[in-house]
Amino acid sequence: MSNKLLEQARTVCQQNGARFTPVREQVFCFLADAQGSVGAYDLLTQLQQIDTKAKPPTIYRALDFLIEQGFVHKVESQNAYVLCSHFAEHHKAQLLICDNCGYVQEIDNKTIHDALNKAAKQSGFKILKPTIEAHGLCASCIDSNKG
Repeated sequence: MSNKLLEQARTVCQQNGARFTPVREQVFCFLADAQGSVGAYDLLTQLQQIDTKAKPPTIYRALDFLIEQGFVHKVESQNAYVLCSHFAEHHKAQLLICDNCGYVQEIDNKTIHDALNKAAKQSGFKILKPTIEAHGLCASCIDSNKG
């Protein structure tokens, strides 16, 4: 993980008046180092290697904080978490999820977001959690299935 990413997160917390505690930083770093989405209990296992007293509420509080700050997206369909690729913008994301290898790619397409909001408004619906998850195959899995 790059120190620049961690410094960015610290700056955002400072600007928001939020406490970026050592546990929150550590969970952030675990997610930054991950290749895809990570489940809460996998994160807890990693945290317990550093802090043997860490319990499930510890990890869930840290994850709630990271989501609130815009650093992390919850991948509902996997019951897992992924670091936001451009959290400084605090946006609504679309996630492309590979059903073969589990890789998660975040995109931020304003056209998709606007179209969804327009359709919801026309239906008299207010969207509270606008993250969209699309399942399929990533480029690597598509390429490996060709051979």
